Amino acid sequence: MNIQIFGAKKCFDTQKTERYFKERKIKYQYVSVHEYGLSKGEFESVKAAVGLKDLINDKAKEYKSLNMQQLGVGSVAAEVLFKNPKLYKTPIVRNGKQATVGYQPEIWKDWE
Repeated sequence: MNIQIFGAKKCFDTQKTERYFKERKIKYQYVSVHEYGLSKGEFESVKAAVGLKDLINDKAKEYKSLNMQQLGVGSVAAEVLFKNPKLYKTPIVRNGKQATVGYQPEIWKDWE
């Protein structure tokens, strides 16, 4: 298992996610998504696993300032999301080609 957690330190769900994997002694790599974002390959892999709509945080300040509600979920929205990591819902948890967004312990149990 090769777990990556893309999250924000101030995000409560990210903290719960880290605790979930620590308690089970499952090694993971933490990446600050607001600082480093996702690589193009990581972004495409996560988007394929969960869908573009589930990746977008419509409560983020940037959502309104970038007019995301007008863009829908097409390729333009994907490009804007990729270039603005503060728009991601957190945490994004990857295990190879599998991925989840948010706190999803019922799915992670199947990964163990």
